[in-house]
Amino acid sequence: MKVVVSDQKTGKAYMASTEEEVFTGKKMGEVIKLDEIGLPGYEAKITGGSDKDGFPMNQSIVGTVRRRILTKSAAGFKASKKGERKRVSVRGSTVSKEIAQLNVVITKVGTVDVSKVLAKKGPEGDDALSAKERMIKQSLEKAGSAELGSGVKKPKH
Repeated sequence: MKVVVSDQKTGKAYMASTEEEVFTGKKMGEVIKLDEIGLPGYEAKITGGSDKDGFPMNQSIVGTVRRRILTKSAAGFKASKKGERKRVSVRGSTVSKEIAQLNVVITKVGTVDVSKVLAKKGPEGDDALSAKERMIKQSLEKAGSAELGSGVKKPKH
């Protein structure tokens, strides 16, 4: 499960993931501890999420089920005309094993800095190259000129 941790003080969001089902059974609006994802002392409030098929969680649906509701405003739908309503599929407000992404907002700060623990690391080595650059490098290496392949320059945009 991916956990998107939002820090309201800085306005940034950080991505973390956990294989364990530690948040299963929790409901939207509950405060949870973030020790399981590497943030000791931090507490956060569950604000939403989406299931494995991309359907958003909805506070008004009790349980873990997916339902089709008639709404005038919900996650994934905004009325363009006055009085417009639409039937949309949403997931219940309880976290289950079908939830792929969970959104949380930090309510209590812990001992370590969030940006240092969950900061996205930049690509290293060949991962820093674009797909086109990798193809050029591979074709030059296959042609028998490895020194030309190592000297691939990034194009200027």
